[in-house]
Amino acid sequence: MEGLRLAHQLGASRTMCPPEGKKVQCMGLSFRNAVGLAAGVDKNADYFEALGALGFGFVEVGTVTPRPQPGNPKPRIFRLPAAEAMINRLGFNNKGVDYLVQRVRNHRYNGVLGINIGKNFDTPIERAVEDYLHCLDKVFPYADYVTVNISSPNTEDLRSLQSESALGPLLAQLSERRAALADQHERFVPIAVKVAPDLEPEAVHAIAEAVDEHGMDAVIATNTTVDRPGVTGMDHADESGGLSGKPLKSRSNEILKAFRQQLPDHVAMIGVGGITQGQDAADKVTAGAKLVQFYTGMVYRGPELVGDCIKALSSRAVS
Repeated sequence: MEGLRLAHQLGASRTMCPPEGKKVQCMGLSFRNAVGLAAGVDKNADYFEALGALGFGFVEVGTVTPRPQPGNPKPRIFRLPAAEAMINRLGFNNKGVDYLVQRVRNHRYNGVLGINIGKNFDTPIERAVEDYLHCLDKVFPYADYVTVNISSPNTEDLRSLQSESALGPLLAQLSERRAALADQHERFVPIAVKVAPDLEPEAVHAIAEAVDEHGMDAVIATNTTVDRPGVTGMDHADESGGLSGKPLKSRSNEILKAFRQQLPDHVAMIGVGGITQGQDAADKVTAGAKLVQFYTGMVYRGPELVGDCIKALSSRAVS
């Protein structure tokens, strides 16, 4: 990451930049292309300008929490190369929202910047909304969109916020606070909700209803999975944490399709999970995504994956 930042400062990253691709209108924003970097790569917004220079239409930084926290004990990231997969149990390690705000305050990135927010590990789940509201207040003036992360498997009880009883009140308060912030700052900031792949049909239905009722602008499907499809018996497959990469694609696409069917057209879908080649990005669009993101795929493929996905989507009617 430091090498990438240095290359960017020296202007060398421009030599890796793929074609712009087709512009996309989504969440009321204009994206220069539909390919984005998922949250988790640049938790503290230290590298997003250099990463964006690789050709991404948008970059999502975070997850950020109100206070700095170290995350879970190391080792906490494990590669499964034969499956082009990773398992992580990072636990929202980050330098806190105040640090991130200083990083993005005067940025020069000309793509769309998303900021992913979460709760501190030691904030009781019944007070989680306070953390989300605190982060929303802080990042609102600088984010092009904000993602509410309620689906990481690595913060205790976080996924319980996806339940019908918890999600409605959380989104209602976020929607109310956004309206007040929009008046204060004279700008509207879309909110996306990032969901888990490990959802039953009843949960998909309940989440979709809450998202629509409270005026959320997008659903990001999906986060990592606690299941272990396609990696049984591999080294590190039994490590706790969330599985990402190629084995996640099928389940992630199923959840993406299910939400697309449940949600009205004005709520966008952002597809993430299992993209390792351009065709995977195209499959997300076929399943109903307006935008796509990846993280693990770039670990294995490198920056060339950006161009592969842009080319695959440029041959489609993405608008």
